[in-house]
Amino acid sequence: MAEHAPRRCCLGWDFSTQQVKVVAVDAELNVFYEESVHFDRDLPEFGTQGGVHVHKDGLTVTSPVLMWVQALDIILEKMKASGFDFSQVLALSGAGQQHGSIYWKTGAQQALTSLSPDLPLHQQLQDCFSISDCPVWMDSSTTAQCRQLEAAVGGAQALSCLTGSRAYERFTGNQIAKIYQQNPEAYSHTERISLVSSFAASLFLGSYSPIDYSDGSGMNLLQIQDKVWSQTCLGACAPHLEEKLGPPVPSCSVVGAISSYYIQRYGFPPGCKVVAFTGDNPASLAGMRLEEGDIAVSLGTSDTLFLWLQEPMPALEGHIFCNPVDSQHYMALLCFKNGSLMREKIRDKSASCSWSKFSKALQSTEMGNGGNLGFYFDVMEITPEIIGCHRFNAESHKVAAFPGDVEVRALIEGQFMAKRIHAEGLGYRIMSKTKILATGGASHNRDILQGTCAQRAGACRCVWCPGVCYRHCQLSLCGFCIPSFSWSCRWKRCALFRGCEVSSKSQTSCYPKPGSFSAPLGWSLHDRAGLSKRYPTWGLESRCKDHRSDG
Repeated sequence: MAEHAPRRCCLGWDFSTQQVKVVAVDAELNVFYEESVHFDRDLPEFGTQGGVHVHKDGLTVTSPVLMWVQALDIILEKMKASGFDFSQVLALSGAGQQHGSIYWKTGAQQALTSLSPDLPLHQQLQDCFSISDCPVWMDSSTTAQCRQLEAAVGGAQALSCLTGSRAYERFTGNQIAKIYQQNPEAYSHTERISLVSSFAASLFLGSYSPIDYSDGSGMNLLQIQDKVWSQTCLGACAPHLEEKLGPPVPSCSVVGAISSYYIQRYGFPPGCKVVAFTGDNPASLAGMRLEEGDIAVSLGTSDTLFLWLQEPMPALEGHIFCNPVDSQHYMALLCFKNGSLMREKIRDKSASCSWSKFSKALQSTEMGNGGNLGFYFDVMEITPEIIGCHRFNAESHKVAAFPGDVEVRALIEGQFMAKRIHAEGLGYRIMSKTKILATGGASHNRDILQGTCAQRAGACRCVWCPGVCYRHCQLSLCGFCIPSFSWSCRWKRCALFRGCEVSSKSQTSCYPKPGSFSAPLGWSLHDRAGLSKRYPTWGLESRCKDHRSDG
């Protein structure tokens, strides 16, 4: 059995779709311990595929709540068997898959507060849930409830202005409405509804943990301006919902000390603090240490954009959440379905299936592409809802094809211009200090980053962050001070990574060539009149003057 020397640390937990993971981070932000439980592999008795149950209708997707509890038991026992010194843990927090909901049965609070250290959690909590299989973010079965909610508040845009997003099937309020409508008995026997994040925190607290502002923004229930539950939205979803949710709290809140169960069973110190868990997407923004004006972009199968906003402008596309680091600010999330697969398709067609030739095409074509611009949607896009390939020449006339090198640059510049258009539509503005943090497969291509990403977005620099786990976040503990857990810079308030391997060593700056940010050709982003002829969703103005609260 391995012995670990005493090492003061914080623990970061990740309750994701396919696994539960923990990392321990020391005072120098070194990750010195990590462990995980993979649901399909390590808990086959629950019969999940990819951590979920897909129901016969193909729309309903759930996960067994006890599977998550048992996974926590297994990890803690593994840590104990390895000789991990729990007495050195100063604080813990974590992230959970967004939108999923857990339904605590009446009497569950009493069970949480009276846990016996002689038994594992899953044996003591098996009768504590009114819904045994909980809806998760992959569920898309609540279209009817979405339309009902939008109608109740005056339409999709009104709901977006109020809660940060139009109604989405995976959002928790609509899932709660479905359960109330289809299983009213289970709903009536529910005393508390948690998100996956607050559920995980509750397990460590030994009592119900509040929902944090940032994860609560993904429910279609929270007024993002006022940080309170919308009475109109609550009433449209289910009765007595406010008391079942409890009041939300800032994402940096210390919600309490660890339960005596963990002190007695594993040796945690009585002073170990539990800080509000948040959602995986907000955790990504915090984990990448974004500041105001920064952009984080994940260039994967789908491309995802994270933005720090001060004055959001909610729209029908994308999401506005309360900022997990600074509760007075906001974050935006934009997802684009046509990401790496579209890039690979153009690579195969125009660069002989070679990324090297793809890069040479970018190097051989000038910024602005001679006025040629393309938008490529091989499958139905999310942002916006459109399909097909749309090419325009310098005169804004639609054309059927481009030469190979022009096609490559048209694709990449078009993708990043679209991202900036939609980002600005949500209230984002480029700043002199703006930097782009890129991750995902395409972030390894420096020609994409340096030659197009930073230039099209107008950022001062682009930073490549390879191989890091962004589902865990750096934690701001507000007024809670942990000796030696601070560092100089804007983030010295922040004392804990929620399970992140990020370090300064893992970032490589890619600086564009001098002069690369001079105004491009006539179709630049500043020429909105020209763009409106070619890009399908311009005309993004402030829409929310009359819908920011229930009145």
